[in-house]
Amino acid sequence: MSTSPYVATVDLQMADQFQRDLQEQGFEITTPLYTRFSAKKKGVTCTLYESGKLVVQGKESAEFIEFYLEPEILKTFHKRYPLAQTDLSPRIGVDESGKGDFFGPLCIAGVYLDPTTFPVLHTLGVKDSKSLTDETIRRLAPQIQVHCPHHIIRLSPPKYNQLYTSFKNLNRLLAWGHATVIERLSEATGCRRAIIDQFAHATVVEQAIKYKQLSVELTQRHRAEDDLAVAAASILARYAFIEGLDQLGREVGCLLPKGCSQATLAAGRILLQRQGEQCLRSVCKEHFKVLDAILGKGQTGGF
Repeated sequence: MSTSPYVATVDLQMADQFQRDLQEQGFEITTPLYTRFSAKKKGVTCTLYESGKLVVQGKESAEFIEFYLEPEILKTFHKRYPLAQTDLSPRIGVDESGKGDFFGPLCIAGVYLDPTTFPVLHTLGVKDSKSLTDETIRRLAPQIQVHCPHHIIRLSPPKYNQLYTSFKNLNRLLAWGHATVIERLSEATGCRRAIIDQFAHATVVEQAIKYKQLSVELTQRHRAEDDLAVAAASILARYAFIEGLDQLGREVGCLLPKGCSQATLAAGRILLQRQGEQCLRSVCKEHFKVLDAILGKGQTGGF
């Protein structure tokens, strides 16, 4: 019998009846964050989220679904949303945000998932942060943090510039960051498997892992954000970046655009005029060519 999580949508008008029925059936009811309730008894666990999404798991769930849930609550047999991801084995996913942005921090995040949290994040609608708005990222990130062990490195521009000078190469800096996040989560969870979105030759991160003497099975591949663990990490990294960028903007009293564009150049020149070069350098990544353009030391285009 398959024990894959069952995911469905419940009409929230049925939520109170659903909860009463489960209590009568001997389920223990709790109310974790972002849920209407979670119900558990031997072999079956049900969690109903505030969005109306329902996750049912457990070795004894098939009969519960067939003879109670579908006919009594769902009123249909056609509302299943199976996880597209079939490998639910425990792993750490890692991703970064901010490496292509002139202003703001560089953020690297890791998330640990296991068979119980994969369906939770699927139900929340977690996917690659590049396909999500900032508003959605701000909504999802705190929920991921509640449900999953995680670790985030947020390098402020001064710290980033210091490390970049030391590493003399962005990929080596990123490899250090990824390895550090994997190290922290591996220590916290005991997990020895990690997956990252490949950003350089495989040996770059492998060397960073070896330097830290980590015993982990590391997978590096392009478009790794289609793995739910990496997608969750991408959301936490992006959340840390946009929050960090907003905070820096408030501190210097100037809107700091994302990316590296003509808007970036214009904002940099305004900040230079108002606050001076030291202030500008405190909120930017100094190795970007646009800094020379802002300071009048290079061409204004092609950065």
